[in-house]
Amino acid sequence: MNALGRYAEVRKIPGLMSLLVTGVVARLGSGMTPLALLLLVEGATGRYAYASLAVGVYALAGVSISPVIGRIADRLGPSPVLLGTALAHAMALAGLVVTAQGAGALPLICTTAAAVGATYPPLTAVIRGACNRMTGPRTGWERMRGTVLAADTALYEFVFVIGPLLVGVFGVIATPAAAIIAAAGVTLAGTTLVALGAAMRAQRPHASRVRTSGLGPLRVPGFTVLLGCVGALGAGFGAVSVAVPAYATEHSGRDSAGLAGLLLAVWGLGSAVGGLWYGAWPPRSPLHRQLAWLLGCVALSLAVLAVVPDPAALAVALVLGGGVIAPCLTVYISLVGRIAPTDMLTEAHTWIATVPVAANSVGGAVAGTLVDEPGGVPWAFVMAGTIVAVAAVTAAWPAGPITRADTTAEETTPAGADGDATCPTA
Repeated sequence: MNALGRYAEVRKIPGLMSLLVTGVVARLGSGMTPLALLLLVEGATGRYAYASLAVGVYALAGVSISPVIGRIADRLGPSPVLLGTALAHAMALAGLVVTAQGAGALPLICTTAAAVGATYPPLTAVIRGACNRMTGPRTGWERMRGTVLAADTALYEFVFVIGPLLVGVFGVIATPAAAIIAAAGVTLAGTTLVALGAAMRAQRPHASRVRTSGLGPLRVPGFTVLLGCVGALGAGFGAVSVAVPAYATEHSGRDSAGLAGLLLAVWGLGSAVGGLWYGAWPPRSPLHRQLAWLLGCVALSLAVLAVVPDPAALAVALVLGGGVIAPCLTVYISLVGRIAPTDMLTEAHTWIATVPVAANSVGGAVAGTLVDEPGGVPWAFVMAGTIVAVAAVTAAWPAGPITRADTTAEETTPAGADGDATCPTA
């Protein structure tokens, strides 16, 4: 099957295309809110450090609550959970705008930001879980799992192309507060479409099958180390997401929202193109080996940003470096589907989606402190590359937990299925 043929085959999977398309619409708010929140709070306080703190609280609240929400979705099915959280999230975003524009104190702004993060619908987790189930063993589509996950990852990257661009547009013609309100509306409408779609309504798990308790997927061999590598990736991205707007401010003054949005958008565009290219070809090496190489490439692409001389060069470096991001995301998502038991799949994907967000906030907070100092922007980029390089070394460990978990899953997965694990928990 040629490259285009694999994507043509994906379109034949019942219900998949509508899920992927509505999933992009629903998650568009996640590409808008972090940058809009950063600009909103920076405009209210005049400090990137304070703005980064608010974004960090937003992310940490999400990672604290989302695994619980994911476990509930595994037990009850995703539709009611999506609908409830979508409504609460829209209300929290509206409250954030009122708080920030009302000259609220920083603790009050951070509290509202925490409510925004805690109520974000578990869209990525349930969509990826559905993709895994729709391409699982005995579905007839197991050979297409890698391509399906690559398609979802690449489409999700367009969220981070369109989202920052929209925030930039709102920053030019309106305010960051308007971008927050728009994110609330699109998340509520899009999540409702996903929740009422056939793919979600078809997931009605039997309570007797769900035995998840205690640490859940965190007990699965190799999962916590994989989670650590993914968290390092998120921390690196968080540092860059703060350093790029600060770079734009240095080169274009206070009216930097448009340039910052454009730079982050081209970064996402490069990632989306790389993801589509990756998914067009069948894998030729084990997933754990691919992960190590791709993490190394991401680390290099982030560190090199420290030496770019001007915004045009930064845009080129972001486009080229972005090309390895979506393939890296696709590989670790595939590893989750391989090693996590089916009854823990949504919760596992929730962990793998939220831990990078929390780590993103930590990386962003540290980077915010660095970029507030003279000459600090290049050091923020160096820090980002170093963090991801540590993850690459961890993933490359030949006898490490990730390698062992992937090898064990390969031995226990039915032939031709890049599928659900049957490995025991420990």
